[in-house]
Amino acid sequence: MLATRALRLVGKRAISTSVCVRGGHGVAKVEEYTLPAYFDRRESPLPEVSYVRNLSPEQQSLKEKEKGSWAALSNEEKVALYRISFNQSFAEMNHGSSEWKTVVGGMFFLIGLTGLVVLWQRKYVYGPVPHTFDAEYKEKELQRVLDMRMNPIEGFASKWDYENKQWKK
Repeated sequence: MLATRALRLVGKRAISTSVCVRGGHGVAKVEEYTLPAYFDRRESPLPEVSYVRNLSPEQQSLKEKEKGSWAALSNEEKVALYRISFNQSFAEMNHGSSEWKTVVGGMFFLIGLTGLVVLWQRKYVYGPVPHTFDAEYKEKELQRVLDMRMNPIEGFASKWDYENKQWKK
């Protein structure tokens, strides 16, 4: 009961990101992918960890200065403190990128390449167009359908006037 209470006080997050103890084998190394990571995202503008994890001596002195009055800090120091915690401002995150140009250019390139493949196939792969596609053949075929009176209820024969030799109006 005491252990359960202690674990509630520490919290699940602290346990999952702290050093793990395996039964009887000692301390296991914490892998990098198990720790919280920094991301600049509009959906969650406050990341779980700071952008700069290992502070330089200048940054450490600036962090100590931060604990005092902010009125004593210059604008450059305030921006430097902001850049320790965040890589981009919210306005910089909202600023669009030029990636769409690359995507559209790639699409046009692939469409052009596909067109070249189709033209190459028409010239070297496919044979000549069959004679059944000629206009003269189509006319003869239609005349044959009419002469045989095919599908006289709903087809072409129903729309042809056999006495006047013309299409019904």
